[in-house]
Amino acid sequence: MADDRERSDDTTEQATASCSDSQTGSATVSVDSQLQQAVRLKTEGNTFYRDKNIRSAIGRYHRALIVLRGLDSKLTSAIAGFGPKLPVLNSEQQELLSNTQIDCYNNLAACLLQRESVDYSRVQEYSLHVLELRPGDIKALYRAGVATLELGDAQSARQYLMQASKEKPNDANVKRQLQRAEERLSKEYQKEKALYKGMFSQQKRGEGQGDVAVTQKHV
Repeated sequence: MADDRERSDDTTEQATASCSDSQTGSATVSVDSQLQQAVRLKTEGNTFYRDKNIRSAIGRYHRALIVLRGLDSKLTSAIAGFGPKLPVLNSEQQELLSNTQIDCYNNLAACLLQRESVDYSRVQEYSLHVLELRPGDIKALYRAGVATLELGDAQSARQYLMQASKEKPNDANVKRQLQRAEERLSKEYQKEKALYKGMFSQQKRGEGQGDVAVTQKHV
């Protein structure tokens, strides 16, 4: 009887281990499948972009990011405990995930800048996503600078463009946009200076009129 129980326990452990291995293998296949699907969508987006089909390119990049969203622990940590448990990515899978996200966000920003009516707030948003994942990315710094300048924040735009300029000091586009930011800041400084000068002059005139009134009263 004891031998029968031992054989039964061994069989149960083997079945459990086999089931666990099967689930792990299935999860790995699922992760790889999702990653490859996202890469395929990104590649299709690149083809559309080269063909000047910006709308279709944007659609492919968005779909790729949606596929990757289910694998990104940072995006799903807020709802931890609900739904299926996220698979654990190995280093190669995590690198492919991050690189594909970076490419898609960078390319989305590039697509939006090609449109006749540019949504600079979205360009800024996508570029900042890239900088969160890869600080110092030249393309993202440049586009963040352009978008931020168009949104009216010349000081922050200058900071982004200065960082880009350090990496690509001879890039004509970076130089041009940095010059625009500098000119915008100079104009803002002159306006602010004139405003304070006017306020100071009014204050002085008011004080002078008060002195005259006091003198006349005493006379």
